[in-house]
Amino acid sequence: MSAQGTATVDFGATPAEEATVSIATSGLLSTSEIEAWFQQGDTTADNGADEHDQAAALCRLAAAYVSGTQFDVKAMPLAMTGIGTFKFHWAWV
Repeated sequence: MSAQGTATVDFGATPAEEATVSIATSGLLSTSEIEAWFQQGDTTADNGADEHDQAAALCRLAAAYVSGTQFDVKAMPLAMTGIGTFKFHWAWV
């Protein structure tokens, strides 16, 4: 079994060095491979397509297994701070 979807990470109203979001899912195993990425052209109310393109180049996303029903994605901008919300995509197998 595998799954995919989208989620939003929120750095808040003031610049932040990292933000984490929990994703609820089912069937996840500790050996599952989890991936998260920003996709060109995505937008949120806080950040447009240009900001999402920059995030794809300058913000690392790290996914971590929590349980069979949850994993976390941590966003960590490189040499900058994040502000507002960003949409990202995820998948696991």
